Amino acid sequence: MSAFLQYVVNGLTSGAFLALVALGYTMIYGVIRLINFAHGDVLMVGSFIGYEVAVTLVAQHWPVAVIVLLALLAGMAFTGGLGMVIERVAYQPLLNASRLAILISALGVSLALEQGVELIFGAGYSAYPNILPTAGFTFAGARASYVQVGMFGLSLLLMGGLYLFVNRTMAGTAMRALAMDRDAAALMGINVPRTILLTFMLGSVLAGASGVMQGMYYTEINFFMGFLLGLRAFTAAVLGGIGNIPGAMVAGLLIGLIGSFSDGYISSEWSDAIIFAVLIAVLVFKPTGLFGERVAERV
Repeated sequence: MSAFLQYVVNGLTSGAFLALVALGYTMIYGVIRLINFAHGDVLMVGSFIGYEVAVTLVAQHWPVAVIVLLALLAGMAFTGGLGMVIERVAYQPLLNASRLAILISALGVSLALEQGVELIFGAGYSAYPNILPTAGFTFAGARASYVQVGMFGLSLLLMGGLYLFVNRTMAGTAMRALAMDRDAAALMGINVPRTILLTFMLGSVLAGASGVMQGMYYTEINFFMGFLLGLRAFTAAVLGGIGNIPGAMVAGLLIGLIGSFSDGYISSEWSDAIIFAVLIAVLVFKPTGLFGERVAERV
């Protein structure tokens, strides 16, 4: 029983990171029907920005809490701006083009980000300073560190903030209207380009936060990390019902748990195969996901 609870703790922690990224996938798809395959690499860039800030401030002996806060804010701010640049340069000119053209553009952005980071930081692993405390508490034989609790709580806070923003603000209402019918939204006076830009920014900010937290938690990062993490987060978005924000949150946690149980009870070598088998099964048997797609299909 203690091992099971330990896998739950670990799975919820990693699942919270994935849920933040899955929200970006589901928001962007809901608004412009685009699977942004560069989204995982935005996470990777945010992780490296946080790494640079952390290394610099640790060398200057700043307090740990300040280092963590500034690294997180820097990663979120940079990726938010990066998301807006990507939307304006790579996607906005192609919104009325074929889906294939947008897909090729997304793949191009992904490769450009990966190769750019590789040129700057190298192909090897970069290690975050090991500054986080290891203290925690034990319950029923399972151990949870205060860092895990804090990161899980921060992830929930960000997800809850996004949910309230989308459902309680005028900008969020515009995003939901755009998801239902872009042409009708434009006729009602909604600034469509600005709303799409806002969607990319918010999704990228969450990805940046996830990247910094994962870098601090796992300590090692590299230029290719966003590819696999992006695929896992995409699986969560599909599982929850792509376009469904609460679904992406819950499914991200589920994918984290599946990966943790697979690592513990089977083998870490099989975890990705099992997770992607879940993706295939959902696409085959329930393509709208567990919670159903919230947005209307346009023809």
